[in-house]
Amino acid sequence: MKFAAHFPFAKARLSAAARLCCAAALGVIALSATPALAGPASVEPEESTVNTLAAPKPSWIYVSRGFILSGTGIYDTNSGKFLAQIETPILGDLAIDPEGKHYYVAETTWTRRLHGTRQDYISVYDAATLKLEGDIDIPGRILVGGREHNFVLSADGKTGYLYNFSPVSSVNVIDLTKRKFVDSFELPGCADLIPNAGVGLASLCSDGSMATINLTGGKVDITRSEPFFNATEDPIFDNVQYDAAKNSVVMMSYTGLITTAKLGATPKIEASFSIQEAAGLRKGETKPLDLNWYPGGRDQPIALHRASGHLYVLMHKGEFWSQKDGGEEIWDVDVAAHKVVRRMTVEGNPTVINVTQEMAPKLTLLAEGASDGAGAGAPGKLTVLDAATGAVRFAISDAGAGLVQVIP
Repeated sequence: MKFAAHFPFAKARLSAAARLCCAAALGVIALSATPALAGPASVEPEESTVNTLAAPKPSWIYVSRGFILSGTGIYDTNSGKFLAQIETPILGDLAIDPEGKHYYVAETTWTRRLHGTRQDYISVYDAATLKLEGDIDIPGRILVGGREHNFVLSADGKTGYLYNFSPVSSVNVIDLTKRKFVDSFELPGCADLIPNAGVGLASLCSDGSMATINLTGGKVDITRSEPFFNATEDPIFDNVQYDAAKNSVVMMSYTGLITTAKLGATPKIEASFSIQEAAGLRKGETKPLDLNWYPGGRDQPIALHRASGHLYVLMHKGEFWSQKDGGEEIWDVDVAAHKVVRRMTVEGNPTVINVTQEMAPKLTLLAEGASDGAGAGAPGKLTVLDAATGAVRFAISDAGAGLVQVIP
């Protein structure tokens, strides 16, 4: 035969199966008998099974996959195990039912994938099976990622509020019990929806004020506080931290000013204090080239442990307008005492921080992965720390690239 001359790899010993494949590929008809090929002795039949999840636990975290991998992964910080994934698309917003019975995902599609007729809706998933129970059509929603306060729920979980910007700043109201869109109202110059127990909502506005949106009287009544921050000179990070039990909110500005407000029919906004001065350092400045410690993180630079009143902040050395830089340290702030009680060094320059709401809380950090060349980060490493000691409990590669959420 000249087979080996033309194909040197044929000098190697070929199995009967390989000879048959080669002969078929070359159009060769076998003139001699070929031994029958022996199959596996036994094959176990495959069985598909469906597991169910327990009710959401304080140790669980919800990690957005980001722009490269869609979906939100559920992890248990006690075991470090991946539990399940909720189908959340790119630029989707996840809201967790405070009763632990459902997950709600606000999303947008087009009939021709990226063009055609636009469809905005809320998908309702059973929290135990993650089975899709249905959709709620809505008139529109803002498309922006990495925001905790685009889609929020009332304290009883019966009403959803979804921020919209088509054609103006507005809020969609959704009845989650009847699963239908109720109404929409304009919210000019304001964004960042914050639940306001017994009243409706609060929101931060471009003039530096806080809006109170009273929804209790059968009509929408919007009032504003006096300005308490400068949105141009020293903006507030929009992922503010809300405490439902106290109906209060903790905010952080780009220079490091911490402001607490007690919500209600009229917000009571406390005087701001500097995180740097609370650590015994000089106050953060807005002037260029002034090196100092500043808060930063592309999505979530601060996390509040509600029961203890401790605020955990990603801090880095830099200058003003470096607010997207990842953290070099975590500063543990006793908000009531206006004091930084501890500084912990961290690796990997995480841009996202959150804290579980357990009695012995755990910090969750997410660092950005390698860029895809278009500015969207690839899934990065998730690290779980003991909040009391800073000791690393788990590190999970390629976990996500967006928000890390905890149960309300």
